[in-house]
Amino acid sequence: MKFKFYKSDGSSDGEKDVKDFPVLDDGKGVDALRQTIIAVHANQRQGNASTKVRSEVAGSGKKIYRQKGLGVGRAGDKKAIQRRGGGVIFGPRPRSYNQKLNKKIKKLAMERALFDQANLNNICLIENWIVDEPKTKKFKDLINQVAPKSKKVLAVSDSFDDKFVLASRNLSTARIGRAQDLSPLDIVQSDQLVISLKGLDVLIAKLGAKGTKS
Repeated sequence: MKFKFYKSDGSSDGEKDVKDFPVLDDGKGVDALRQTIIAVHANQRQGNASTKVRSEVAGSGKKIYRQKGLGVGRAGDKKAIQRRGGGVIFGPRPRSYNQKLNKKIKKLAMERALFDQANLNNICLIENWIVDEPKTKKFKDLINQVAPKSKKVLAVSDSFDDKFVLASRNLSTARIGRAQDLSPLDIVQSDQLVISLKGLDVLIAKLGAKGTKS
């Protein structure tokens, strides 16, 4: 599969052929990607919402009214669920929303996410991510050369030096991510992925392919 290729300064350098980039049949991995994204969102939930049942509400258990003569329906204590300040029935309780996925599903989801973005021409390659000074303007100028029309750029590499991290942290239209830490959700949420050659090697190795040499 061929991708647009840029030098470290942002200048275009034609195309680069990546032989081991994942290629899938139509429909394969779509459900795995859906399951993975749902699992990522579910695992981010804290699950600490809690309400008190009748036995946990503070207050007296004394009968509110006498049994007969007042016409108030033989009311019990003030902890009853139908009374203001009483217990809550069938309310939320602390729980875990975590979902576990096996390695095959995670791998297939990652392949599907990359393949879909590649088909949409949302992936390009850069020689390396480097800036001369730790300034946002330097990073912004580089992004404007590589992906001028994109509003959600994901810059991917195997690692970033301190100057580049400082330069990239204040730009709202772009963010950085290490290839070894990427999830399918990171990929599908971006409208343009700009991957360094070393970052691409890490991604391909993560998927179990042999290499990315063209």
